[in-house]
Amino acid sequence: MVSWSCFVRPAAQLAKYRTILQTPAVQNAVQMQMRQMSGGHHHMIVQPSRFQWNKFKDLLHFYVMLGVIPITAIVMYCNIFIGPAQLQEIPEGYEPKYWEYHKHPISRFIARYILTNPQQEYEKSMHHLYEEDEKAKIRKLEEQIRAKMSERSDYKAYYYRPVVAKYHRISKESADALEEIRGDN
Repeated sequence: MVSWSCFVRPAAQLAKYRTILQTPAVQNAVQMQMRQMSGGHHHMIVQPSRFQWNKFKDLLHFYVMLGVIPITAIVMYCNIFIGPAQLQEIPEGYEPKYWEYHKHPISRFIARYILTNPQQEYEKSMHHLYEEDEKAKIRKLEEQIRAKMSERSDYKAYYYRPVVAKYHRISKESADALEEIRGDN
Protein backbone atom coordinates (compact mmCIF):
# COMPACT_ATOMS: atom_id res chain seq x y z
CA MET A 1 0.00 0.00 0.00
CA VAL A 2 2.86 2.32 0.66
CA SER A 3 4.07 2.02 -2.93
CA TRP A 4 0.70 3.18 -4.27
CA SER A 5 1.04 6.47 -2.49
CA CYS A 6 3.92 7.53 -4.73
CA PHE A 7 1.52 7.22 -7.70
CA VAL A 8 -1.44 8.87 -6.01
CA ARG A 9 0.34 12.05 -4.89
CA PRO A 10 1.32 13.28 -8.41
CA ALA A 11 -2.14 12.40 -9.74
CA ALA A 12 -3.73 14.51 -6.99
CA GLN A 13 -1.50 17.45 -7.85
CA LEU A 14 -2.36 17.09 -11.53
CA ALA A 15 -6.09 17.10 -10.68
CA LYS A 16 -5.55 20.34 -8.76
CA TYR A 17 -4.23 22.03 -11.96
CA ARG A 18 -6.78 20.40 -14.27
CA THR A 19 -9.01 23.46 -14.38
CA ILE A 20 -6.07 25.66 -15.34
CA LEU A 21 -5.04 23.30 -18.13
CA GLN A 22 -8.56 23.32 -19.57
CA THR A 23 -8.73 27.11 -20.01
CA PRO A 24 -8.94 28.23 -23.68
CA ALA A 25 -5.57 30.04 -23.67
CA VAL A 26 -3.69 26.94 -22.54
CA GLN A 27 -5.62 24.70 -24.94
CA ASN A 28 -4.78 27.00 -27.87
CA ALA A 29 -1.10 26.86 -26.93
CA VAL A 30 -1.25 23.07 -26.81
CA GLN A 31 -3.17 22.89 -30.07
CA MET A 32 -0.63 25.08 -31.80
CA GLN A 33 1.95 22.38 -31.17
CA MET A 34 -0.30 19.74 -32.81
CA ARG A 35 -0.86 19.94 -36.54
CA GLN A 36 -3.71 18.26 -38.33
CA MET A 37 -2.73 16.37 -41.44
CA SER A 38 -5.17 15.64 -44.26
CA GLY A 39 -8.01 13.46 -43.16
CA GLY A 40 -8.19 14.89 -39.65
CA HIS A 41 -7.09 11.77 -37.79
CA HIS A 42 -3.29 12.00 -38.26
CA HIS A 43 -1.38 14.40 -36.04
CA MET A 44 2.14 15.72 -36.46
CA ILE A 45 3.86 17.18 -33.42
CA VAL A 46 5.82 20.32 -34.25
CA GLN A 47 9.24 20.36 -32.60
CA PRO A 48 12.23 22.65 -32.80
CA SER A 49 14.67 21.64 -35.50
CA ARG A 50 17.60 19.38 -34.58
CA PHE A 51 19.38 20.03 -37.87
CA GLN A 52 22.42 21.77 -36.36
CA TRP A 53 22.89 19.06 -33.73
CA ASN A 54 22.64 16.31 -36.34
CA LYS A 55 25.02 18.17 -38.66
CA PHE A 56 27.53 18.60 -35.82
CA LYS A 57 27.38 14.88 -34.99
CA ASP A 58 27.80 13.95 -38.66
CA LEU A 59 30.82 16.21 -39.09
CA LEU A 60 32.37 15.01 -35.81
CA HIS A 61 32.04 11.39 -36.86
CA PHE A 62 33.35 12.19 -40.35
CA TYR A 63 36.49 13.93 -39.11
CA VAL A 64 37.12 11.29 -36.47
CA MET A 65 36.92 8.61 -39.13
CA LEU A 66 38.96 10.68 -41.58
CA GLY A 67 41.71 11.84 -39.24
CA VAL A 68 41.86 10.45 -35.75
CA ILE A 69 41.49 6.77 -36.55
CA PRO A 70 44.08 6.62 -39.40
CA ILE A 71 46.61 8.69 -37.46
CA THR A 72 46.14 6.49 -34.40
CA ALA A 73 46.63 3.40 -36.58
CA ILE A 74 49.83 4.82 -38.10
CA VAL A 75 51.26 5.78 -34.71
CA MET A 76 50.44 2.35 -33.27
CA TYR A 77 52.01 0.62 -36.28
CA CYS A 78 55.19 2.70 -35.96
CA ASN A 79 55.47 2.10 -32.22
CA ILE A 80 54.75 -1.65 -32.40
CA PHE A 81 56.50 -2.80 -35.58
CA ILE A 82 59.23 -0.21 -36.25
CA GLY A 83 60.07 1.16 -32.81
CA PRO A 84 62.68 3.74 -31.84
CA ALA A 85 66.04 3.94 -33.58
CA GLN A 86 69.08 2.24 -32.03
CA LEU A 87 72.53 3.84 -31.79
CA GLN A 88 75.14 2.11 -33.93
CA GLU A 89 78.62 2.78 -35.21
CA ILE A 90 78.76 4.90 -38.35
CA PRO A 91 80.42 2.96 -41.21
CA GLU A 92 83.58 4.32 -42.84
CA GLY A 93 82.95 6.96 -45.47
CA TYR A 94 79.23 7.31 -44.69
CA GLU A 95 77.86 10.69 -43.71
CA PRO A 96 74.46 10.45 -41.97
CA LYS A 97 71.62 12.56 -43.32
CA TYR A 98 70.13 15.17 -41.02
CA TRP A 99 66.87 13.26 -40.52
CA GLU A 100 68.70 10.13 -39.35
CA TYR A 101 69.54 11.78 -36.04
CA HIS A 102 65.90 11.60 -34.84
CA LYS A 103 64.93 8.68 -32.64
CA HIS A 104 61.27 8.10 -33.49
CA PRO A 105 60.24 7.05 -37.05
CA ILE A 106 57.46 9.66 -37.24
CA SER A 107 59.93 12.38 -36.21
CA ARG A 108 62.30 11.16 -38.92
CA PHE A 109 59.49 11.26 -41.51
CA ILE A 110 58.50 14.80 -40.50
CA ALA A 111 62.14 15.98 -40.49
CA ARG A 112 62.77 14.44 -43.91
CA TYR A 113 59.64 15.35 -45.87
CA ILE A 114 57.96 18.26 -44.11
CA LEU A 115 60.55 20.41 -42.31
CA THR A 116 63.52 22.04 -43.99
CA ASN A 117 67.15 21.10 -43.56
CA PRO A 118 68.66 22.68 -40.39
CA GLN A 119 71.74 23.68 -42.39
CA GLN A 120 69.50 25.47 -44.87
CA GLU A 121 67.70 27.24 -42.02
CA TYR A 122 71.05 28.29 -40.57
CA GLU A 123 72.17 29.66 -43.94
CA LYS A 124 68.92 31.61 -44.30
CA SER A 125 69.29 33.14 -40.84
CA MET A 126 72.94 34.04 -41.58
CA HIS A 127 71.87 35.71 -44.83
CA HIS A 128 69.20 37.65 -42.96
CA LEU A 129 71.80 38.81 -40.42
CA TYR A 130 74.16 39.81 -43.25
CA GLU A 131 71.43 41.85 -44.95
CA GLU A 132 70.56 43.60 -41.68
CA ASP A 133 74.25 44.35 -41.07
CA GLU A 134 74.57 45.89 -44.53
CA LYS A 135 71.49 48.04 -43.93
CA ALA A 136 72.94 49.21 -40.61
CA LYS A 137 76.22 50.16 -42.30
CA ILE A 138 74.36 52.12 -45.00
CA ARG A 139 72.28 53.93 -42.35
CA LYS A 140 75.45 54.80 -40.43
CA LEU A 141 77.10 56.12 -43.61
CA GLU A 142 74.04 58.21 -44.48
CA GLU A 143 74.03 59.65 -40.96
CA GLN A 144 77.70 60.58 -41.33
CA ILE A 145 76.96 62.26 -44.67
CA ARG A 146 74.10 64.27 -43.15
CA ALA A 147 76.35 65.29 -40.26
CA LYS A 148 79.07 66.51 -42.67
CA MET A 149 76.51 68.37 -44.76
CA SER A 150 75.09 70.16 -41.72
CA GLU A 151 78.58 70.86 -40.41
CA ARG A 152 79.74 72.45 -43.69
CA SER A 153 76.34 73.96 -44.60
CA ASP A 154 76.57 72.04 -47.83
CA TYR A 155 73.77 71.25 -50.25
CA LYS A 156 72.34 67.77 -50.73
CA ALA A 157 74.75 66.63 -53.42
CA TYR A 158 74.54 62.95 -52.58
CA TYR A 159 71.03 62.70 -53.96
CA TYR A 160 71.09 61.15 -57.40
CA ARG A 161 67.96 60.34 -59.27
CA PRO A 162 68.73 57.66 -61.83
CA VAL A 163 67.17 58.06 -65.24
CA VAL A 164 65.84 55.00 -66.99
CA ALA A 165 66.88 55.14 -70.64
CA LYS A 166 63.96 53.03 -71.82
CA TYR A 167 61.38 55.71 -71.03
CA HIS A 168 63.62 58.43 -72.46
CA ARG A 169 63.83 56.54 -75.77
CA ILE A 170 60.06 56.03 -75.83
CA SER A 171 59.37 59.73 -75.25
CA LYS A 172 61.96 60.70 -77.91
CA GLU A 173 60.38 58.34 -80.47
CA SER A 174 56.90 59.72 -79.75
CA ALA A 175 58.21 63.29 -80.04
CA ASP A 176 59.83 62.45 -83.42
CA ALA A 177 56.60 60.82 -84.61
CA LEU A 178 54.60 63.91 -83.62
CA GLU A 179 57.09 66.14 -85.43
CA GLU A 180 56.76 64.07 -88.61
CA ILE A 181 52.98 64.29 -88.43
CA ARG A 182 52.98 68.06 -87.89
CA GLY A 183 55.64 68.78 -90.48
CA ASP A 184 57.36 72.18 -90.93
CA ASN A 185 55.02 75.10 -90.44
